[in-house]
Amino acid sequence: MSKKRLFDDPCGIARALNAVGERWALLVVRELVFGPKRYSDLHRGLPQMSQNVLAQRLRELEADGLVRRRRLGPPASAAVYELTERGQELEPVLRALAHWGSRAPLPEDGAAELSVDALLFALRATFDPELAGELSVRCQLDVAGDRFRITVAGGRLELDRGEHAEPDAWLTVPEAATLRDLVFAGAALHDAVERADTEVAGDTARLAALLRCFPAAVRYPAPQDPGPTDPVSPGPV
Repeated sequence: MSKKRLFDDPCGIARALNAVGERWALLVVRELVFGPKRYSDLHRGLPQMSQNVLAQRLRELEADGLVRRRRLGPPASAAVYELTERGQELEPVLRALAHWGSRAPLPEDGAAELSVDALLFALRATFDPELAGELSVRCQLDVAGDRFRITVAGGRLELDRGEHAEPDAWLTVPEAATLRDLVFAGAALHDAVERADTEVAGDTARLAALLRCFPAAVRYPAPQDPGPTDPVSPGPV
């Protein structure tokens, strides 16, 4: 196990980096902002991170009082990781970093996809009250089976895991990339619905207005239209 590198500097920034300055540490925190996760779910959200490094970062974050491990009660009886109160205080720091970093160029290869939690955190970071205007909407969002509730009212955004009792609109997408295209790549909602991989219900006008509340300083490439499927040859008869 490599020894954690520390800054010998009394500055508050240096002391903060002693806790979260190692590679991947803040991304682990990002994956826990919306609630507890099992180890396997954390790794799924950070697929390019080795399991050994993930385990080491979790130990370090626990030692610094930012993350704790607890066991869920029955019937789950599974161990999960969650942010402590001190760890939750990092959210505005992450939001500011996400907003600042959103102006940087996207990776050239474009191979890595945003995790569901990374994408939903991007919505928190890029929400624009001026674009929202007088919009008032409660949206139930399902991303690959992961459920979130979004509320916009009075120029404010609330977004967390869970279900609305009485949503105004519903949006169900099969993967994070579909939602990313709708929000950050200019994909049309009706095109996604026509592809039969996206479902909407309720007030679609307010849903479309909601999707326009998240400006991207650097836009993702527009999704490619796969075009009509070639007919299958019946073969020799």
